[in-house]
Amino acid sequence: MNGGAQPSPTLARRIVQKPGYIQYRFSFPLLFWKACRNAGILCVFGSVMTAAFAQTPPNTKEYTVTINDTTEYTLQLAFDEGGQPLYYFSNLFTPVCLTGECKPVYINFYWDLLGNYTRFDFPKGAVLTRMDHKPFKSEDYEKLQDILANTHSLLKDVSMEDLVGKGTENLADSVDAKAGATLKTVKNEVIDGAVYTCYTLWHIAHGKVVTEMQRMTESFKTDALLHRFLSADNHHYQYWAMERVMDAEGIVRTDFQSDMQQVIRGKNIFAARFALQKVNASFFADSDRQQWLWETYRSAGYPLQLVMLKKMATLPLKSHLTEQAAQQVATVNREQATLLLKALAAQSTLSAQTLMILADQLSNENCAAEVYRLLEVCRPANRTIRQKMTHYKQTFHPIEK
Repeated sequence: MNGGAQPSPTLARRIVQKPGYIQYRFSFPLLFWKACRNAGILCVFGSVMTAAFAQTPPNTKEYTVTINDTTEYTLQLAFDEGGQPLYYFSNLFTPVCLTGECKPVYINFYWDLLGNYTRFDFPKGAVLTRMDHKPFKSEDYEKLQDILANTHSLLKDVSMEDLVGKGTENLADSVDAKAGATLKTVKNEVIDGAVYTCYTLWHIAHGKVVTEMQRMTESFKTDALLHRFLSADNHHYQYWAMERVMDAEGIVRTDFQSDMQQVIRGKNIFAARFALQKVNASFFADSDRQQWLWETYRSAGYPLQLVMLKKMATLPLKSHLTEQAAQQVATVNREQATLLLKALAAQSTLSAQTLMILADQLSNENCAAEVYRLLEVCRPANRTIRQKMTHYKQTFHPIEK
């Protein structure tokens, strides 16, 4: 609604990042309008409204999205100067009625290329108000951003009728104090005095238009876009792209193998774990790639190290890697040592040098018992190794037969 205070400069810097320039057509189902009118609270007219704002940026493409018989969106897709898509944006214009008095709400919404809501801002001079006509405070805008950014909000599973209680004629009173049990359940998901506004905006941000944005992005998928997504900070982009450069068996397309390595070494541990778990063992078949994996393991954070060690247990490891792994057994903690030994035990054969390195660990009380069990399974023929095993058995940790 127009009038009142704008969001604080601090909040504006955080939420308002790009101007909104789109026309947005929105009509709400008549059932919602009647329910709101009867309850005496915020009402959205059941008719198509169109609003035009500042000049359209030169690099955009317009899409009209029909959700149902009464709801139509016009989205803009923004591009950079090189013609690469950046994000979707749209302006919402909704007449909101307060006990017969209607004022327009203007608010701009932004989504990433997969339809994930990112932020909102306003055309110049526009603000939001509560039902008592008091403008939103800075903390209200901050809370609204938190509400809209929460994809798992309880608002997802409630209807508007659940939020409307009897006795709301006095709009100066808090709806929270008037409504029933459902609203009390979601009170942390809404702003006092702007319950229906929060509900309406959340369902626009996360509604059926999201599926349409995903469909549109799929339609202009290119190798260039996939490369860009794989290197993006946006984890949604990374997952989306990984699913499209790997087949059902985890075979990575040749042109994207270096991108997958970047994901595994990237900042997002969850994307790295996903990549490690999904890629086929053949991805690490060659010697250089295995050495790269080992170096990545050595520099990774502890949680990701465990994922990498588990992956190694599924790979036919080259001798140079089993030797490095054997050397590490005595220098890591018990959990890592156990995983290293499992990776070694999973190999069909171990080189004589690997077995010798393991035999040298029999003097280390932290891992000697597990090392001895592995050596017993391998049955090394080397005389020195056998002597070390006998020495361990007789001197340090006799094992009952």
